[in-house]
Amino acid sequence: MACRTNPRVDATQAPPIPEAWTWIDGLAFPPDRPLLDVCQAVPGDPPPEALREHVARRAGDPETARYTDIFGLAALREALAGDIRDLYGGDVAPGDVMVTAGCNQAFVNAMIALAGAGDRILLPTPWYFNHEMTAGMLGIGVTPLPFRPERGVAPDPEDARAVIGEDTRAIVLVTPNNPTGAVYPPDVLDAFFDLARDAGCALVLDETYRDFLPAGARPHGLFARPDWRDTFVHLYSFSKVYCLTGYRVGAVAAGPAMLGALEKVADCVQISAPHLGQEAALYGIRHLRDWRRRNAGVMAGRAEALGRAFGRNDLAYELVSAGAYFAYVRHPFANRGDVDVARTLARDHGLLALPGSWFGPGQERFLRFAFANLDESAMPAIAERLAASQE
Repeated sequence: MACRTNPRVDATQAPPIPEAWTWIDGLAFPPDRPLLDVCQAVPGDPPPEALREHVARRAGDPETARYTDIFGLAALREALAGDIRDLYGGDVAPGDVMVTAGCNQAFVNAMIALAGAGDRILLPTPWYFNHEMTAGMLGIGVTPLPFRPERGVAPDPEDARAVIGEDTRAIVLVTPNNPTGAVYPPDVLDAFFDLARDAGCALVLDETYRDFLPAGARPHGLFARPDWRDTFVHLYSFSKVYCLTGYRVGAVAAGPAMLGALEKVADCVQISAPHLGQEAALYGIRHLRDWRRRNAGVMAGRAEALGRAFGRNDLAYELVSAGAYFAYVRHPFANRGDVDVARTLARDHGLLALPGSWFGPGQERFLRFAFANLDESAMPAIAERLAASQE
């Protein structure tokens, strides 16, 4: 008799990116019309050469083959706390920071620390699919919040107020958002913080893409609140900003009770984030501030170029939202499913995007484009292929 797997895992959707790649198995795309793969959020460039050289040197030290402290390298925690203070203000200290093996790891650990089977979290639609998948595998219920295009696709705190309950353990937000690219205004985040605090649950804010905001922009002032450690859980990733997705380095900033719970979880999952990845992240914070701003400018240029490309008069696809790394697009086919539309774009037009229904209920008229791996010159080709698909 074969062993049985966890029914909660069995009921979880398959990983979306590999699923989308199956649509183009066996297909060959001509050199003059190559595949435009906008299904996964990956940097288009390698890490800066200076960072790669630094990691190569550090790899020669046998100490980097060992675990770090479970909370991460002390120097990295200190550097990240300073980086957070510079961007947000507030009084974040190294003792408020834990380094994780990527931001997905940070989220999984946070959910284990916050909620148990039968508890619930609030997720605005469209949501980052790994967040919903994690909740499902852990037996945590998801209460969707409605999609609000009329609000610049920012969720409405009043929607959350209407459904939050005693079993709600967290409100989870992503800004800049995956999949829409939208940036949630500070007053919206303030209102969600107040709601979470009053309900006695956590506000979990995934800010993986915060480094791609305009220069001088302060995402919010939550770290300046005297009681932030009681409610706020900040998730971060070094992967996108320094182009080191494979190094697996993320972080959590939270209060002592949350960090104490995370320590127990981490000890059973990854012990510590990869040592060399932490060395790379530390080098980035210390030496690549100017490069980071230039890279953010490059990403902004790509988003602007995509917006211009959607200005074609013959294009029935609607650009609903675009920002750091992502664009959310309404397709024009009222009588076709979004998976069919996305699969046809991939196979017939060499444009691999993800269907909106993979990001939550009510998203069947949308597609997500993760465009950061393409340079500005490729954006008109995206619009051209979309226009061709209308024929």
